[in-house]
Amino acid sequence: MKHILGISALYHDSAAVLLKEGDIVAAAQEERFTRLKNDHRFPEQAIDFCLRQAGITPSDLDAIAFYEKPITKFSRMLETYLAIAPRGWRTFPRVMSSWLSEKIQIKQTLSEIFSDPGTNCPIFFAQHHESHAASAFYPSPFEEAAILTIDGVGEWATTTLASGKGKHVEILKEIRFPHSLGLLYSTITAFCGFRVNSGEYKLMGLAPYGKAVYADILREKVIQIHEDGSFHLNLDYFGFLSSDQMDHPRLHALLGGPPRQPDTPMEERFMDIAASIQAITEEIMIKLARHAHAVTGHRNLCLAGGVALNCVGNGKILKEGVFERLWIQPAAGDAGGALGAALAIYHQQNERKSIPPSTPQNIDSMHGALLGPEYDEGSIDRVLQKEGATYQTFTEEAELLSHVASWLDQGLVVGWMQGRMEFGPRALGNRSILGDPRSSTMQSLINRKIKYRESFRPFAPSILQERAEEFFQLQGQASPYMLMVAPTQESIRLPAGDEKHGLERLHALRSTLPAVTHVDDSARVQSVSETTNPLFYRLLKTFEKQTGCPALINTSFNVRGEPIVCSPKDAYDCFMNTEMDILVIGPCVLKKEEQLQQAPKPSFHPVPD
Repeated sequence: MKHILGISALYHDSAAVLLKEGDIVAAAQEERFTRLKNDHRFPEQAIDFCLRQAGITPSDLDAIAFYEKPITKFSRMLETYLAIAPRGWRTFPRVMSSWLSEKIQIKQTLSEIFSDPGTNCPIFFAQHHESHAASAFYPSPFEEAAILTIDGVGEWATTTLASGKGKHVEILKEIRFPHSLGLLYSTITAFCGFRVNSGEYKLMGLAPYGKAVYADILREKVIQIHEDGSFHLNLDYFGFLSSDQMDHPRLHALLGGPPRQPDTPMEERFMDIAASIQAITEEIMIKLARHAHAVTGHRNLCLAGGVALNCVGNGKILKEGVFERLWIQPAAGDAGGALGAALAIYHQQNERKSIPPSTPQNIDSMHGALLGPEYDEGSIDRVLQKEGATYQTFTEEAELLSHVASWLDQGLVVGWMQGRMEFGPRALGNRSILGDPRSSTMQSLINRKIKYRESFRPFAPSILQERAEEFFQLQGQASPYMLMVAPTQESIRLPAGDEKHGLERLHALRSTLPAVTHVDDSARVQSVSETTNPLFYRLLKTFEKQTGCPALINTSFNVRGEPIVCSPKDAYDCFMNTEMDILVIGPCVLKKEEQLQQAPKPSFHPVPD
């Protein structure tokens, strides 16, 4: 099979991926085109992009792969409703209507969309966790590896242990619904006032401000954890089986009171709850990793599923030293299922896994996750001229990079849009907002004036790969996708003074890179190599040459409640509607002060998250 289209859709984070002879040609989430965060709808625009990028039409496709089996998932939901009846009668009609009208008809939908004359390719359905496992193992740089996939729920599985060897992935063990670490974490996410399926990383960022004072009572009453990492939920404390509520009043009583309402002040109780569930999550992840090593005997570990985006837990697995090397799928959530489904079908049809040449950087086959659309100078010019923007075009790359490094050194905030858009939830240097990590005020400034989000949220450093170990305890592991948290090195730490409580801890200077050092002396690190992102690497080298600092703040180019920008128009709108100082799109540079001389400053109202 030459061309395989992978699709995930109809739950959250819909996406499309195109393989050509096993190579990932294109991948994108639907939200980036529709501008609807976590868009779950059928990914029509993402599919159109993938086909255009490959230079093919639907008639050139050899197979379509869907990331899960809707009929099996429907059967699980129907069986669950029957098991708990008459509870659940309020939600049953709405849920069944959604399934019967759309989700269970996905094969018919695909057949209708790809019904043009000459299009007659087979449609395959992978199991949800098979897709996750394939997305984790096949693009990795490993010939053999243990594979852990942990999420909310697929068809029945919520956690799986698999072994990958060559072209084969074999699922060895699973934990089944309703016992789910992902659903437990999402329940506490909602309890703390954040949105399920998008606010879990906020809960992770909040955890270091609190103390795990509820962990013991949660272990005693809510979740039983076994030595092999398997677990059992006490369903008396949850509502997700029979209602729209994730939690239950019994959980409220256990956790000291009612849930937090969104956008209300953050009480210390919720910080402690966040710390407690994070501690439990890390305990389970570490025990699962140890068990995976004992069962498979492999030296390497691959991770996928939504819980694999818990980069603090990933960092704890790394620190344990159970495995020699870790690799985490950068699109670990459901979007990556589109990739895994396509790869699973491809490798079923081929003799062996194609391994990239061995290099010191352990390069994988994800192309740096830079798999989305890109825009040439002509298309950028047309957008900026239509908007009436004032801008300068640099013809020499070195001059552009020198200016950007100088602006960053002056404390300015730069919107940076270059090359192909990233696949997955992280901006990795092509759709990024950049700042100086040495600044003691930059973290607060970007949160308040540009991202319009909670003050406690940390920012990540992007750092030259060859210098990352000087600043962060990565234990020799590259972290190209910003999916591992590591402690700062003692050599850059500063005495924080008297320890404060709660959010008061935010303002203490903890290292020589204060804007990217979290309150627990850690950072979510992106190590940047010249191989995977040469332009961003050269910007970091230029900043290092001018300042001696090999790192920058790197946060996603978006504001609260909106997807990461995709097009030049998206980038321009975000730039104009925030207090960002500089916008760089390709070779074109816009300064905010020059734009404001042309038109009044627009007002901005962030979209609720």
